[in-house]
Amino acid sequence: MAEKRRTGRPEPRRKETPARRRDMSSARERSRSERERVANRSERPHSGRERVAEKGKRHDKKYLEKERARRSGRRYSGERKKVEKKERTTGSIDYPFLILVLILMAIGLIMLFSASHATAYEEGHASTYYFSRQAIFAVAGIAIMIMISFMDYRRFRMFSPMLLMISIGLLIAVLLVGTGNYGEKRWINLGFTQFQPSEIAKVAVIFFFSSMISVNTTKMHTFRHGVLPYVVVLAIISGLMFLEPHLSGAILIVGVGAALMFMGGTHWKWFAIAVGSAGVAGAAAISFLDYARQRVDTWMNPFNDPSDSGYQIIQSLYAIGSGGALGLGFGNSRQKYLYLPEAHNDFIFAIVCEELGFIGALLILILFALLVVRGFWIALHARDKFGSLLAGGITTMVALQTVLNIGVVTGVLPVTGAALPFFSYGGTALLILLAEMGVVLSVSRYIPAKKAG
Repeated sequence: MAEKRRTGRPEPRRKETPARRRDMSSARERSRSERERVANRSERPHSGRERVAEKGKRHDKKYLEKERARRSGRRYSGERKKVEKKERTTGSIDYPFLILVLILMAIGLIMLFSASHATAYEEGHASTYYFSRQAIFAVAGIAIMIMISFMDYRRFRMFSPMLLMISIGLLIAVLLVGTGNYGEKRWINLGFTQFQPSEIAKVAVIFFFSSMISVNTTKMHTFRHGVLPYVVVLAIISGLMFLEPHLSGAILIVGVGAALMFMGGTHWKWFAIAVGSAGVAGAAAISFLDYARQRVDTWMNPFNDPSDSGYQIIQSLYAIGSGGALGLGFGNSRQKYLYLPEAHNDFIFAIVCEELGFIGALLILILFALLVVRGFWIALHARDKFGSLLAGGITTMVALQTVLNIGVVTGVLPVTGAALPFFSYGGTALLILLAEMGVVLSVSRYIPAKKAG
């Protein structure tokens, strides 16, 4: 209601005309412009040079990006890169894992010297022949491990397909030009050294599976993205290894591949189908392959043929039994004097049990267990999925290889020819193993500070 005057009569309304409306609109515009001019007076450039610089800022991409980021309350890309660089350079490697690796390698070198000097002397070499060669590869491996630990593990993702192709090519090449000690073809001789392509294939599978699974994390429950590509890769590589034949290598690669698929989220029903299929394939192999049937028969009762197929496992059991609780003492093994075949290689753990006894062997197993636990801790606390799968896959490989070797040496599993990590003789295998340890250390370097411990 209109306001009344003191007299009680309403105030007469002024008549609005088009000219009056224009005047009021112009007054409002002048008032708004004046307010904006006063508010922005301190920010506006006053000189001609400042006006030119202000105009250039408006067309500068970095300036516009900063302004947009400031208004939205987030960092622009340059700041994000600086933060990522700071995060990359301020981390440190996992020292407990590094210390465990160095302790196991030192013990392995000492035990290799004790287990190999008789074999080296019998072959016409110096007693330190195997030890000195292994020590050279160990020093080189430590240097490579430290170098890789300073690298960004995420850069390895782009090389994983190429590494897989190279490993498949080498597995084909070893069937054509490979050499072996007992009729198999597992080694490629380079003149100055020789190596097993299966060792490279293990690394290739871990890198390739980690890269693929980290990209298809949300699709791992499907058959197309969570099962099919990985089964094809495992079938090709394990099939080539069976042709060598290299049963232990095929088992390790299939086991690590299945573990990575499980970590990635593949549905459990596919594992049930795989276990059933593996059981059927194993039964068929035992039924139709003389090689596999002989291994199983020797495993079940090695004393049926103590001078041939059962000789190695029997001598291994003799070494373990003669060690007792405290062992015969370092260097006092009797089985290493040409009684136990491959005493410095696949069956070196039997010499460890003979010389160090049950207590010494148990302490070494505890060191392996601590290494595996710490490796999985790094995998659980990794910065991203790719790093978690890398650390988990490498740790799983070490764990499976250790269990397989000790199971064979103690007669729990059939003889397959799996080496004991850090202990068994093999320069290139040790070099690759230490490089893998460097990858785990690289993953540990990028663990966020609030998770590190």
